[in-house]
Amino acid sequence: MKTNNVNGWISALERLTKAFTDEFGSLTAEELNRKPNATTWSIGQVIEHIILVNESYYPIVEQLRAGTYRTPWTGRVPFLVNWFGDFILKGVEPERKKKIKTFPVWEPEDSDVWGDIVEIYADHHRELAAFIANSSDLVEAGAVISSPANRFIVYKIGRAFDIIVAHEERHLNQAKEISSFLKKAGQA
Repeated sequence: MKTNNVNGWISALERLTKAFTDEFGSLTAEELNRKPNATTWSIGQVIEHIILVNESYYPIVEQLRAGTYRTPWTGRVPFLVNWFGDFILKGVEPERKKKIKTFPVWEPEDSDVWGDIVEIYADHHRELAAFIANSSDLVEAGAVISSPANRFIVYKIGRAFDIIVAHEERHLNQAKEISSFLKKAGQA
């Protein structure tokens, strides 16, 4: 999803909040923490992962605003900025053609997540929407930031918001797959 539009990203977050709440808001803590197998995340862990990824962008933008952010050399090469942004966005497409391992910084806890993780997610989205709205000047200026997972992977902040939305859509599909599997297995 490419919007490069603050209202578009906020609208997408509202849609995703509704989808997660409608789909998983009535699940118990036990159901949110149930895993199809030992190597697959639970629905709760998927939601926790989304929050971890999104919040990892906050310090970068705070540094940018404070004038303490140092753009790596890759951020000064427009071709690389565009290439990395497009590459990462393509990698998080919602269709989930193949499984991708996340960076350790974004892995959810191995322990159970809170039973109110869906409400925490909805609160997080309100905060994220305000963060995006407050970043509109940076989007307009074409500010370049690093990926929170690797300083040398760079893209424009607007592309970061595209990536955030696509990543969430991908994980909505993953959580639905987990739910469907558990229902078929009689575990939900």
